[in-house]
Amino acid sequence: MMAVTAGADFCYAIEVFKPMADAAVKIVEKNGFSDKIKIINKHSTEVTMGPDGDMPCRANILITELFDTELIGEGALPSYEHAHRHLVQENCEAVPHRATVYAQLVESRRMWSWNKLFPIPVHTSCGEQVIVPHLELERCPGAPSVYDIQLNQVSSADFTVLSDVLPMFSVDFSKQVSSSAACHSRQFEPLASGRAQVVLSWWDIEMDPEGKIKCSMAPFWAHSDPEELQWRDHWMQCVYFLPQEEPVVQGSSIYLVAHHDDYCVWYSLQRTSPEKDRRVYPARPVCDCQAHLLWNRPRFGEINDQDRTDQYIQALRTVLKPDSVCLCVSDGSLLSLLAHHLGAEQVFTVESSAASHRLMKKIFKANHLEDKINIIEKRPELLTSADLEGKKISLLLGEPFFTTSLLPWHNLYFWYVRTAVDQHLGPGAVVMPQTASLHTVVVEFRDLWRIRSPCGDCEGFDVHIMDDMIKRALDFRESKEAEPHPLWEYPCRCLSEPQQILTFDFRQPVPPHLIHAEGSIELRRPGRSHGAVLWMEYHLTPDSTVSTGLLKSAEDKVVLCTGTVAGTPTASRQCISSPRRTPERRWAALRLSVTPWISTPTLETSPWISHSQTPWTMGSDPHLLRNKVA
Repeated sequence: MMAVTAGADFCYAIEVFKPMADAAVKIVEKNGFSDKIKIINKHSTEVTMGPDGDMPCRANILITELFDTELIGEGALPSYEHAHRHLVQENCEAVPHRATVYAQLVESRRMWSWNKLFPIPVHTSCGEQVIVPHLELERCPGAPSVYDIQLNQVSSADFTVLSDVLPMFSVDFSKQVSSSAACHSRQFEPLASGRAQVVLSWWDIEMDPEGKIKCSMAPFWAHSDPEELQWRDHWMQCVYFLPQEEPVVQGSSIYLVAHHDDYCVWYSLQRTSPEKDRRVYPARPVCDCQAHLLWNRPRFGEINDQDRTDQYIQALRTVLKPDSVCLCVSDGSLLSLLAHHLGAEQVFTVESSAASHRLMKKIFKANHLEDKINIIEKRPELLTSADLEGKKISLLLGEPFFTTSLLPWHNLYFWYVRTAVDQHLGPGAVVMPQTASLHTVVVEFRDLWRIRSPCGDCEGFDVHIMDDMIKRALDFRESKEAEPHPLWEYPCRCLSEPQQILTFDFRQPVPPHLIHAEGSIELRRPGRSHGAVLWMEYHLTPDSTVSTGLLKSAEDKVVLCTGTVAGTPTASRQCISSPRRTPERRWAALRLSVTPWISTPTLETSPWISHSQTPWTMGSDPHLLRNKVA
């Protein structure tokens, strides 16, 4: 529609997703462009040309938006390659005209902790013990996928810049594009000596041939005009991990190499020119140690969080006895090693998947504990007395963490495991964590509300039809549920005080009756109530609590748990229950209801009311939960 308004004679719009194509037809008609725009519901590679085809002739202007945070991750290169060969004229003009990918080499212990397992010191009565990763994990290049985050929320104190911002490669979309694998190198002199660990990357696009109209994804410290920085959640910035950290010396030239195939980008460092070296270029990183398949990047950060580990160590010291027989139930957890080093007589750990079993076996071997800790590859509810060598468990441990958990309360699976193994617990057995609690706070987001905000009229065009389509999609039950987000990336402010809304006592089996609570939340500050943030807290002992959510709140800022004081994101996500449309009023009544594991929170805005009480109801059905776990 913008092209026709700007003077195009006719436009062919290719949309492969049928619901969107149907909506596009209606939007075009509603805005009076039906005689100028034809919607083709196909993949661009399936479009036919000729008198009887989808298009009678080739186009002379190519307009696309095929990009993701990595630029090429949604198939931009092969799509452009095909379009130039089959759909557009030679010497056509493309909008956008050109894209350039930039990179900056940094040293960052925080970001490196998202990719590698650090040695973990444990102070015991016999001196300091250190839990070390196995050799394969140390040498592993890591997961193959890019880590896209909001770099603007990473403090500049969390990394040391080792290079200037380097333009790595450009793609001219007005010329024939190739999807073949390629590499591009840039020689540079490090700005400081250090350990090269991470490459931060982003791109910009020039909309016109002269480059006068530009759209940049640069973070604030590299942006040409930080005051004009726009928030985006589809196009963010990239974090790439080098296969291994490498020392660099200030002023000593080195080459940063960007490699890409048709969909992915990765980086390497080389001491000599790649053109002169002629060696085989590094293949795309693929995990061969199992750890990156079991632990995602936030989980690595969580395990490497020494403050968090120290909390578990202190709690274990208060509950362990010299004759303790421990059973650890969490996926790929190091709790069993901590329990052994702190003096447990015998330690069993349950790993329900073959992958986690193999990984933990390697870690135990690297720490010479393969004969000291018994690994049981079995679902916890299927444990038998023979698996435990006929012994009764005196200490049941869990972080808890399970790889299948998406929302904070999904880790309540630990409670149902505790119930299933009740017969194996000895008299006076201790369960850690002892209890858990679910908390919430109503917030106003600085930017995240935009992902649910209707478009209405956009650039002078009526696109309410698309808003209606999205609203209908959100009417499905699964689309009303809470969304997991790493909320440290999305600034917000509290409109209410944090409130505990449900507690779960792991010291007792799951009760047979419905757990239910009702109450209200007072909105104490003016603002727009965009959503309710929910998180879990695990009370290891009466004096020790591990939070997966709020660290502190102030009138103008919320600090959410990020795993360490420095801010490593946790694997235990926070989540948002939000209205299907962002309320524009300053005060809103909200109703929140939760059934952990089965149902997830929904947040509804009531019609305007004058008071500031937020009613909510909470409940969990143990029988439904058991059925889900089974």
